[in-house]
Amino acid sequence: MTFTKRLRDGVRRGEITCSVRIWTRLHVKVGGRYPMEEGEIEVDSIEPIGFPDITPQLARESGFLGIIDLLKVAKHGKGDRIYLIRFHYVPPRAQRGARRAAPASKPEATTTRQQTQAARSPATRQSRKKSPVFGAEQSKRR
Repeated sequence: MTFTKRLRDGVRRGEITCSVRIWTRLHVKVGGRYPMEEGEIEVDSIEPIGFPDITPQLARESGFLGIIDLLKVAKHGKGDRIYLIRFHYVPPRAQRGARRAAPASKPEATTTRQQTQAARSPATRQSRKKSPVFGAEQSKRR
């Protein structure tokens, strides 16, 4: 779910918790999380509604000045189905993307990129082919 730039701060602060969307089909599902800048939007409910259900109060809840302002943004394609989507903003986790450090007690368990590449080098592959054990495994696979 995307929001116009002027609504994003209100969504992050929790002031905007619903959106009216006019689509040809649903693009979200209840419980789904959708990225919004650094956080996410989690959909709480989806309700099909009609034009009479779009009130000035609903437009203000959605972050707009009124019905016309809402419809200018909501009706931008050929959609004909109107959905009221309730959601909440999920802020980013402080630890997101942080990698865990390898335990200091087992430094030998860490394999460097150079060691991995050396293990895959053509010279290593040639020595494996000459090995009687490796050759026996190869013949079984064929």
